Amino acid sequence: MIDIFEFPHVPYWFTVKQGVILLKSMNVGSKVVHPQVVLVFEEKYNLIGILSAKEVLAGLEPRYLSTAKHAQVMEEDESSVALIWDAMFDHNNKELADRPISEVMFPATHFLYTEDPLTKAAYMMVHYNLDMLPVIEHNKKLIGIVRISEIFDELSAGI
Repeated sequence: MIDIFEFPHVPYWFTVKQGVILLKSMNVGSKVVHPQVVLVFEEKYNLIGILSAKEVLAGLEPRYLSTAKHAQVMEEDESSVALIWDAMFDHNNKELADRPISEVMFPATHFLYTEDPLTKAAYMMVHYNLDMLPVIEHNKKLIGIVRISEIFDELSAGI
């Protein structure tokens, strides 16, 4: 588990631009590579989500392309959709930069308790397609993050 204070964190009202600046500055000159994730907190310092490059890129997608019809078109003609993305990218990039992080973050909805077994963490990560999970104590205080690589290392140690 990685201590919660080793991760950069921001309040939910920060702009996406401020989050991107943090993401870009991570691991610069560091010998230890940490996941490029910014934790997003609310006023009472409760974790409400995470921001990574994936959420930023998803936020750049024009809203009319994120429909079910778009998914069908994407399967049929990826090059046409890519051209639309190219045309919209500059405009959406500037628009996205001023939006609050809370509009593009991945909500934190799954948690582990310190006493939970590693197998529960592995199950949750696989079942919910997560790369990391917040770890909380009984009093619901966030104390750290466990990554899928750490779970994998522990569970595969005897192989």
